[in-house]
Amino acid sequence: MVENARRKAAAVRGELVIACDTDVVLDGEVLGKPENAEEARAYLDRMSGRAHTVMSGLVVVADGEERSGLEKTEVVFRRLSAEEKERYVAFGEWRGRSGGYAIQTLGSSLVERLEGSVSNVVGLPVGLLAELAPALFEQR
Repeated sequence: MVENARRKAAAVRGELVIACDTDVVLDGEVLGKPENAEEARAYLDRMSGRAHTVMSGLVVVADGEERSGLEKTEVVFRRLSAEEKERYVAFGEWRGRSGGYAIQTLGSSLVERLEGSVSNVVGLPVGLLAELAPALFEQR
């Protein structure tokens, strides 16, 4: 994930570049973005009632200097009924989302609990960003 973020950062020129790559890992497998509704449903089936890890590689390039890090958050889904899974898939929020869900909207209803950074699950670990680039958060 850090290497993917590094590639993204290398593709951009500027005084400040922030690049992030976020994936969902279940049983040691990166789930990626579902290609269709059937795969999104399969992801929900696999994650229902279980824990998975959301991992983000973050790279900050400022004034030619690179800083990087990895953030991990454990997310536990509730046991989901067939109706809940169908409603979520029909809602379409799974499209373009690693693991097939987005915690910042309807996907939050799938989650029983999490341990770690919610901003990491959204897709940008803000706490890690503050560690890597504290000047971004200084009052001017």
